[in-house]
Amino acid sequence: MPVKIGDSWLNSLLPMLQRLDRLLEQAIATAETIASSNTATNTAANTATNTAANFYQELPIEQVEQWLQHESEIPLLAIDQEQPEAALQIAQQCPRWHWLQQQLGLTGFELDVIVLALAPELDRRYEQIYAYLQNDGRYRRPCVDLTLNLLCASATLKLEHRRYFAANAPLVRSGIVRVLPDPYQVEPSLLSHFLKLDDQIVQFLLGQTGLDSRLGSFCKWIEPNPAKAMPLVRTTIIESCLRQIAARQTNQYLCFYFEGTQEPEKQQAAIAIAQNLKQPLILAHIAGMLEPRDRFESRLSILLQAVWLQDALLYIEIDGLQSPDLEFSYHRFLAALTEAKGIVILSGTKPWGSLQETAKGVLPVSFACPEPLERRVYWQAALTAVGVNLNDADVQLLSNRFQLGPTQIADAVTTACHQAKWNAALNPDSSMHVQPTLQDVLTAVHSQLHHHLSALAQKVGARANWTDIVLPIDALSQLREICNQFKYRYRVYRDWGFDQKSFAGQGINVLFSGPPGTGKTMAAGVIANELQLELYRIDLSQVVSKYIGETEKNLDRIFRAAEAANAILLFDEADALFGKRSEIRDAHDRFANIEVSYLLQKMEAYEGIAILTTNLRQNLDEAFTRRLSFIVHFPAPDESSRRCIWQTVWAAQVPLAPEVDLDFLARQLKLNGGNIKNIALAAAFLAAETNSAVTMHHLFHAARREYQKMGKSLSETEWKMT
Repeated sequence: MPVKIGDSWLNSLLPMLQRLDRLLEQAIATAETIASSNTATNTAANTATNTAANFYQELPIEQVEQWLQHESEIPLLAIDQEQPEAALQIAQQCPRWHWLQQQLGLTGFELDVIVLALAPELDRRYEQIYAYLQNDGRYRRPCVDLTLNLLCASATLKLEHRRYFAANAPLVRSGIVRVLPDPYQVEPSLLSHFLKLDDQIVQFLLGQTGLDSRLGSFCKWIEPNPAKAMPLVRTTIIESCLRQIAARQTNQYLCFYFEGTQEPEKQQAAIAIAQNLKQPLILAHIAGMLEPRDRFESRLSILLQAVWLQDALLYIEIDGLQSPDLEFSYHRFLAALTEAKGIVILSGTKPWGSLQETAKGVLPVSFACPEPLERRVYWQAALTAVGVNLNDADVQLLSNRFQLGPTQIADAVTTACHQAKWNAALNPDSSMHVQPTLQDVLTAVHSQLHHHLSALAQKVGARANWTDIVLPIDALSQLREICNQFKYRYRVYRDWGFDQKSFAGQGINVLFSGPPGTGKTMAAGVIANELQLELYRIDLSQVVSKYIGETEKNLDRIFRAAEAANAILLFDEADALFGKRSEIRDAHDRFANIEVSYLLQKMEAYEGIAILTTNLRQNLDEAFTRRLSFIVHFPAPDESSRRCIWQTVWAAQVPLAPEVDLDFLARQLKLNGGNIKNIALAAAFLAAETNSAVTMHHLFHAARREYQKMGKSLSETEWKMT
């Protein structure tokens, strides 16, 4: 919009209001003449008329005439009898009116309609004048009939100008003027409808900026602030967008689609673009627009009107619209965009394409995660900006390990600094100028990973390390190889060029097979601890749906959330899928196999580590195993392994009686590690009850309980030492 915010709205309004005042003066004079001639004959009828409808009797002409002579900051009737001007001629001298007229191609009649509807928003005395002219104290806004009577010189013109109030008329279609039915009539005629100027048009004509109250619950207004430092974003993306904007014609609609999971960076990029253009930015939240759903289209119309009138950029995240039950709303949304004016930035995680034909001219902008070398530059810049020094190895670890954008990196460094200061404040002896450690930064990184994975999976606290897990040497070697593949993947794929080969993906897909309680979940925790990543467990028995297609949707949501979370995924109970993978006998078998294939497809596309656990290794066919990076078998522990588990299961603080014989326990109790852990914990509680050391008696009682859970029994004879 070429109109500056600083334009004098008063200078723009005065000529238009003066023209209105002249029209009203003539109308009141006419009404006074008619009223004087009819006073004698209408006295009896007027006395019987309802008080509310008899406003004419209660509003003396003398008072109206006095109002017309009143002068204020905005003269009510500052009549310039000697130089009457048409609305179009006046509008050319008023920047905001002229811009509005040019944008919509408005006629002089339509400009006069806007002035009529605007006047009560500026001075309530206009309400009383309209009530007087309509001979009803309840009617304080101009009706269509009054408007036509004031602006049309003949009955013929009055009939012709009814079209300006039809639903497809520019004023009505654009939402500038609302044509409201008379609330006191049933199915009133068009002439009985009243005119209400949209609040945003009032705001625009008064030179005011900011959000309309109807948008406040789901939109945020960001003013351009030259004094504010530019956010840490990828300058190449900003510069490309600015070149596209510079190449467009004035006021031409332009729509970008910011694609990727880096939502904080995408928002900061939009802020940076608006800052460069010195234009305000509106951040809209689609969830708020959809609640309630039947108000979505009206809210969208108001929002796009705000973008147009305020010359603002619009940023709106649309993933929430891309669900099957919202397909109609999504199509309506895209259709509305084609009629929008100004610059719109859509944001989403999915590639643009499925509904591309509906909204033509959308420019996709990829916000793929930066490469490690680029991330290293952002880490160095963010750390240097706040005076934090980490050694090169730590910066390299952060750059390679976490797929973060520049905005998330800057936020993580700031959070780490605040956490370090808070930790120092808790310790009176420490200095408040302490620098954050690598662990502070790692904690902050996880806090900055805004994602929805917690709603879809269970976070597993990964406290186990290599000394806690007991496995055959080959299985332990495989676990270390998994960690090393993740640590050095960028060296192999990027530096050594393996990403140029036709490999399926750079993620690591792992299968843990073995009986329950053999350490599969603990091994996943050891890997997460070693790599300092979060571990999330997904129970596939809860993900698999009996409804065709629902399982794929659930898996898609999980992997999209995991991309943003930089997490290790542990798919527990994978038997829920693999148990169905068999010879196709019916449609359900066919779709079960499709679900397994879809899971493998998503795992291959996932850049992180995905681990499956199963007890049914024999159900996996060769085609399946060929697509896995590792298959680690977790056997039931032998006596030697059980002895190691009994040795490591106790915390250092646990008091063990000298009689506790770990060799006997390993020999007599042929159990898996999970069972052994349960027995040790239960025995510790039995000892705590009497504040004594853990004895063999406590262990026998705890072992009997564990056997009972397994549907077995443990007699004293079996327990008897030999």
